[in-house]
Parts: sequence; structure tokens; C-alpha cells
Amino acid sequence: MKLLSLNTVALCLTAAVVVLAACDRGDESLTVYSGRSESLVGPLLEDFEEQTGITIRVKYAGSASIVSTILEEGDNTPADVVFLQDPGSLGALSGAGVLDRLPDELLGEVDARFRSPRGEWVGTSGRVRTVVYNTSVVDPARDLPNSIEGFTDPVWRGRVGWAPTNGSFQAFVTAFRIQRGEAAARAWLEGMKANDPQIYPKNTPIVAAVAQGEIDVGFVNHYYLARFLAEEGPGFGARNHFLGSGDPGALVLVAGAGIMKASDNNRAAERFIQYLLSEPSQKYFTAATKEYPLAAGVEPEGDLPRLSSLDPPDVDLSDLRDLQGTLSLMRDVGVLP
Repeated sequence: MKLLSLNTVALCLTAAVVVLAACDRGDESLTVYSGRSESLVGPLLEDFEEQTGITIRVKYAGSASIVSTILEEGDNTPADVVFLQDPGSLGALSGAGVLDRLPDELLGEVDARFRSPRGEWVGTSGRVRTVVYNTSVVDPARDLPNSIEGFTDPVWRGRVGWAPTNGSFQAFVTAFRIQRGEAAARAWLEGMKANDPQIYPKNTPIVAAVAQGEIDVGFVNHYYLARFLAEEGPGFGARNHFLGSGDPGALVLVAGAGIMKASDNNRAAERFIQYLLSEPSQKYFTAATKEYPLAAGVEPEGDLPRLSSLDPPDVDLSDLRDLQGTLSLMRDVGVLP
């Protein structure tokens, strides 16, 4: 994936200063624990520092690792802000009581479905679960079921790719458990296992395998296809099917941010989150990471359907913190070792 250059980012984000409070250049600093990789969000953090004069100290690690670190550090954590990859990790911190409530003006920037019901974190960008299909073999209107549950039909035996060890897939299973119940989630996993799905380590090889005809469909996040299309053009032999209809297979996963209760630097922390929700930052997410914007009225890139049209499942994203229950179920069914 090609990231925007720092110069380009600086140009497209300069307007972000307009939505921030007046920038008096001082000696403020902010410590950010980022579960989003430096290659993805480093340009944003650097531009925020340049635009505001606030010095950023950033710790990069996996989101789950950051949660563990913060819980170990307790009130002594140096973190002011957490900027994490998934809502389950944010929900874990919220459940532990270590996140502060955000101001209403920040919460109001994002649809209630994509932020904490307790107001303790807010989504900054979104990834939609989709079914990627081979365009030469599958007619989506004729062949694809209207629910993820339909792929347990024997007609799909050996034709589906999935990545049981992938975090986004596990978050989807967690949402399935929350929405439909443990018995239904178990039945779906058992039905899929009986259909002999092809196993991949992550989303990218699933999309490649679908396009090459190794499998007919796969369960992935939407933006992987966008990256292939950007590199290989419209002749690439796969496309996304969005299930919608409140189906668990239409889950929207968000990256998001929250402020630590232990922080004594709320002014700078709030400015940072406001910056992530500003129009230039939201456009950065659509261009650089191919994700859905969640704020500022920014439209998704390319021919992606609007987020408002997708009808994802009605689940509290904070509840996706129950990963251990999902892992136990998947191991019991035999789809994880």
C-alpha cells in the first residue's frame, strides 16, 4: 500500500488547524499509546505536532498489548491518549474504568453506533466486513446468500476462504455471539467447518486467492480489495459484496481514541482527538488506509457505498472486548488449535 508522502499529508492537513482551538505555540506535550502502526498513522501524528506545536511522544504496539500495559501501569501510566485499532480493546479499557468521558462536542461528531455508549471513546475510521467474490464464477445477485449464515449450505463446500486466526474475523465471531447468541454462533462455526473452508493467515491472501480462482468467495474487510484495485486496475477478478440487513457478516469495526483518566493533559488530548475527527484527517483515512470516514461529513473513496446505507448489526462495539469467550468457542469447535 502506498502512503501519502509527509509533504502531501502536510498540505492536505493544513486546514485541520482551522478546527482546532487557537494554536499558541508552547511547551505542551502529549503521550499517545498507538495500536495503529507507525506506517499508517505516523504522518498524522507528525502533522498534528507541526500544526499545533504540541510535542507528541508515541508508543507503538499491538492494541491488545497496549491494553495489558495500561492495566499494569494503572494510575501511573504516562499515557494521555489511546489510539487503538479495534473497539474491543477500547471496550476493555472502558470496562476497566480507566478512560475519561469525552466532551459532548467530540462525541457528537460520530454516529452513536460507532462510539462508546458511555462516551469514553469515539471511532475515528471504520472497516466493514464483506464477502469478496470471484467475478467470473459468482453472480452476486443470483448466487450469494443474503446472510453470512447461508454459507453453511453444502453448495459452498470447499469454495470459501477464511482466516480464523485473524483479529477482525475473531471480532466478527464475537459480534455474532452477542447478536445471535452462543448456540447460533457455535452452529455457524460447526456448519462452516463441515463445509471444508480453505484456511488463510490473513485477509490479503484471501482476496488474491478469490481473484485467481482458488476459491470462489472469502470473508474479509472491505479495504483489502481497494488496495488490489489501486495496484492492478479494474480488471482485477474480485469484488466485494456488502451483506447489510443487520447481518453479523456486515459488522463495521472501528479504530478509535479515548483519553486516560490519569492524564492531567486533557486540553491537548481533546485537541488531538478533535484533529483526528477533522475533515482533512478523515480524508487521510479514506486515501491512505482505504477505510471509511466516520466524521466531518466526508464521503468514502471511490465507489464504496455510503456508510449510512450499509445497515450493520446492532451491537455495542464495546462488547467486542469478550475475545476470550470467542477464542474458547472456536477452539472447542476445532477451528482454532
